[in-house]
Amino acid sequence: MADAVMSQQFAGKIGVITGGSTGMGLATAKRFVEEGMDHVFITGRRRDSLETAANEIGKNVTAVQGDVANLSDLDRLYETVKKHRRLASFSAVDEEFFDLHFDANVKGLFFSVQKGLPMMKDGGTIILNGSIADIKGFPAMSVYSATKAAVRSFARTWTNDLRGRRIRVNVISPGHIDTPIMESLQQGEALMRMKKEMENNVPLGRLGDPDEIAKAVSFLASDEASYVSGAELYVDGGVAQI
Repeated sequence: MADAVMSQQFAGKIGVITGGSTGMGLATAKRFVEEGMDHVFITGRRRDSLETAANEIGKNVTAVQGDVANLSDLDRLYETVKKHRRLASFSAVDEEFFDLHFDANVKGLFFSVQKGLPMMKDGGTIILNGSIADIKGFPAMSVYSATKAAVRSFARTWTNDLRGRRIRVNVISPGHIDTPIMESLQQGEALMRMKKEMENNVPLGRLGDPDEIAKAVSFLASDEASYVSGAELYVDGGVAQI
């Protein structure tokens, strides 16, 4: 029973360990993960040592190369930590986390469109950034998924609100796209494994390219989509469709 309690004492917590690729830092990172910490970030100046350390820890770890004496490296480290906080289990979500998501993805989007409408010509088009998360039940993404469901709802209601101005409103919902943000989640061998796992879940057998999203957006913005409004276009290799 004592071991079971010990293994959960860090549940819902995130750790940042500078100099975590060797010695005491690495040992501490391993202990944190073993005792149930949600995620540990380790830093170090040598990429090879960091990758070895991340592989040794095995799970719930992100290696961020950098020198703690370099302020720009520290900024990059904590930007990576901030991005990771966008995932949180149901029990770990607090008010700050909730507000961060809804302020950016719902409130910010709503007022961005509202303030831009007076300058938009009648017959224009609005394309909202959604996600396959609005219909998929990915774990630890309940708040993010809810924000994207709100975006999908906006496309429906705004299509009616703006019908008098003939403004088309649609949503583009990407799936697993190979972008640099993945490097903020994992590094080295762990990054390659993560990408491979994602590819295995895609019916087309690969990650999407950012340009494939751009092409879909271009279509919705063009006259080729002149009779498309209130719709959601999934560009996901089939992930959300089966």
